[in-house]
Amino acid sequence: MDVFDAIYGRRSIRRYSSRPVEEEKVLKCIDAARWAPSAVNSQPWEFIIVRDEATRRRLAEIHRWGRHMAESPVVIIVLADPRKSPTYWQNDTGAAIQNLLLAAYAQGLGTCWIGVYGSRFEDDIKRLLDVPEHLRVVCAITLGYPNESPSSTRRDIKEIVHWEKYGCRR
Repeated sequence: MDVFDAIYGRRSIRRYSSRPVEEEKVLKCIDAARWAPSAVNSQPWEFIIVRDEATRRRLAEIHRWGRHMAESPVVIIVLADPRKSPTYWQNDTGAAIQNLLLAAYAQGLGTCWIGVYGSRFEDDIKRLLDVPEHLRVVCAITLGYPNESPSSTRRDIKEIVHWEKYGCRR
């Protein structure tokens, strides 16, 4: 799949089929994530793959906006170690997450990025999954075969581009 097809075609999916996701596909998503750029090649990310139904249900109970974690066959918890990249770990993990989302779409899988870092849900998720204190829970990503095909819109490029200085538009 062409990278632009993946970028333009990917959507946030909140309804999934019960079809299990093959381990090779899950690991291919993680492999794509680990090839993301990071400041001074710090690679501050780690991943927890959650397949257990009871754990996915508990995650859905903890996170108010992540109810669909109970229904997706896989939830990937993205962690970051701020010690490896004190200034840029958020940027670094964001790049890894985007790689993961695009790799999933290229394999016919759907995803939804659910923010966790800095929310009231982070500590409860850390306790549930035995995440060490020094790591941050950046997000949860639901992963599975989609049961929906949502549409999406974007702001016009002319609304978001400034040339040379803010406010200079063509």
